[in-house]
Amino acid sequence: MLYYLFEYLESQFSFPGASVFQFITFRAAAAFILSLLISAIYGKRIINYLRKQQVGETVRDLGLEGQKQKSGTPTMGGVIIIFATLIPVLLLTKLENIYIIILIITTVWMGLIGFLDDYIKVFKKDKEGLKGKFKVLGQVGLGVIVGSMLYFNNGVTIKEQLPLDQQVMQENGRRKVFGEAHKSTKTTVPFFKDNELDYAKPLSFLGDGYEKYGWIIFIFITVFIVTGISNGANLTDGIDGLAAGSSAIIVVTLAAFAWVSGNIIFADYLDVMYIPNSGEMTVFILAFAGALIGFLWYNTFPAQVFMGDTGSLTIGGIIAVIAISIRKELLLPILAGVFVIENLSVIMQVSWFKYTKKKFGEGRRIFKMAPLHHHYQKLNYHESKIVVRFWIVGILLAVFTIVTLKLR
Repeated sequence: MLYYLFEYLESQFSFPGASVFQFITFRAAAAFILSLLISAIYGKRIINYLRKQQVGETVRDLGLEGQKQKSGTPTMGGVIIIFATLIPVLLLTKLENIYIIILIITTVWMGLIGFLDDYIKVFKKDKEGLKGKFKVLGQVGLGVIVGSMLYFNNGVTIKEQLPLDQQVMQENGRRKVFGEAHKSTKTTVPFFKDNELDYAKPLSFLGDGYEKYGWIIFIFITVFIVTGISNGANLTDGIDGLAAGSSAIIVVTLAAFAWVSGNIIFADYLDVMYIPNSGEMTVFILAFAGALIGFLWYNTFPAQVFMGDTGSLTIGGIIAVIAISIRKELLLPILAGVFVIENLSVIMQVSWFKYTKKKFGEGRRIFKMAPLHHHYQKLNYHESKIVVRFWIVGILLAVFTIVTLKLR
């Protein structure tokens, strides 16, 4: 809204300073600061309201040190992250941008699913919350919506680099490096010199025109990633500050990728896929990062509030959709490695337990407890030490992910 106001003031009255709102970097920085202030300042009021309404966490006894003391801590704090993200986004972004529309839909959709899950746990006194099949159905539904919008909307295009013999000087003195904007199901593959993969390629056996069926694979991939990453974030939210801190590291890295992908000069310099209009996502992403960091003020040990599924499912959904939108989803196993490892630890534990129980009549475990952070708690590591070390791993993975821009 402020973007449009200052755009009008600039065009009609040449209002001093209004032109700075045209710059993504300025609006992204403003969004970060505003969301950080909202979550840090108004977060306390929301926590007090949740405490007053007795929206407390019911902690299951897993035999972990310090666990019983967490009982009664306000949960559903994910609403702090959601509101602190959406307010700057509504004020500072181009709301007609298709990528911003998709991210707003993702935030609201996953926030509602998580809120419903937390509501059932807290007010209906059902520790299981929303049944798993309904959670998955919601995640699949979002994946279908996002995949369809990204594939069929005419505002979602890419520009590919022209061969050197086709690059020419333009009237503005710049070399024309990229061709015309067009629809594509291509994505970025790390570590390869020709680092692009076309999702439609496996359908080439259908003959000429196979590209028009590429949406089938693209939407399937979108559903898989949205479901996997949102569940990974949900599993990671097990000890104070772990999910929010790890997510902030991932999100800031994605902001860099989004800005580069939407900037034709840097996309050319770094030889990455240029995605017109995707740079606007940087404003949303930094607003989201600010909200996460502000939330950490109250969520670090000892936590004054838990994000609940309202926050964790939303975080995972947003991260997945950002990565897919900037065609960097195949980097998520590295960048979101903490989420992936947490997910895998649960899958491995459950699978091995079932296999050994069937074969030997007694279930055996790989870890002392899953997800992985509980394994280290069982080894008597203090949760603050576990969280900080997971953050360090997350930072190393983020740096390595950025290096893949040139590591081919």
